[in-house]
Amino acid sequence: MRGWRRPVLRMGLLLTALVGAGAPEAGAAAKTLVVGLVAEPTSMDPGQLTDINSMRVLSSVYDTLVRFKEGSFTQEPGLATAWKMSPDGLTYTFTLRKNVKFHDGTPFDADAVKFTYDRLLDPKHPQAETGPFPFASFYYGAIKEVTVVDPGTVRFTLKQPFSPLLNNLTLNTGRIVSPAAVKKYGKEFASHPVGTGPFKFVSWDKNVRIVLEANAGYWAGPPKLERIVFRPLVEEQTRVTELLSGGVDFIVDVPPDNVAQVRKDAKLVYYEQPGPHIWWVTLNTEKKPFNDVRVRARSTTR
Repeated sequence: MRGWRRPVLRMGLLLTALVGAGAPEAGAAAKTLVVGLVAEPTSMDPGQLTDINSMRVLSSVYDTLVRFKEGSFTQEPGLATAWKMSPDGLTYTFTLRKNVKFHDGTPFDADAVKFTYDRLLDPKHPQAETGPFPFASFYYGAIKEVTVVDPGTVRFTLKQPFSPLLNNLTLNTGRIVSPAAVKKYGKEFASHPVGTGPFKFVSWDKNVRIVLEANAGYWAGPPKLERIVFRPLVEEQTRVTELLSGGVDFIVDVPPDNVAQVRKDAKLVYYEQPGPHIWWVTLNTEKKPFNDVRVRARSTTR
């Protein structure tokens, strides 16, 4: 469930003190966590992701080569156990974690890494039509070539030095997919995700629920939970009502009008975390004063 706690501009998180206690749906199993999302996810294909709800689900299904340590921006190994950058900044060589398998039983290796990024970046790739991949070129467009050195080693060659590369490899778009599953499902892979993460995809009943089950063979150890159920609850008051009644164990984006109410509820724990970043800043460069590059440079460095 890494990724849920990554900092955002403002997010309230609620978790019942006793998971599933007295819940109509959440009480089905003591080790089942039912999560109330703010909307229906759009895709289970990490390359297609543009919305937070999908990311909250897929952070449990897939892994990245590099990730951040919990609660910090210090990089740590993910599916890559080590990496080296060449002195000129144009080559990154990754040593991959051994004996990792995708949920479909196929091996994770350098070929899978190459497949993942080639699919995102090469419009002539055999599985390029499984897109679109709207953020791929923005995050990874500096990559010239991904080369398989051997099954446990992969090399990224860049067009020019690109300092954000390692940070960008932690993002949802770059999560490593099963080549066999993409080839099997084609465009339908967006509804049949297969990764190496701590939870396996079970089912997606559109606009009702998404069910994941624990990956007992996860490389970092089996999850403490046996199952996660995600329910899209679009209406704010519905999410709060479901939480208070025990229909869900955990919700995100607590409505401002309900913050005081849930803070006072002894059955709930409220978490609030400020974020370190700005979501978006866009400038229309065709209109004054932003058609002047000097204004744009000053605006973005203040």
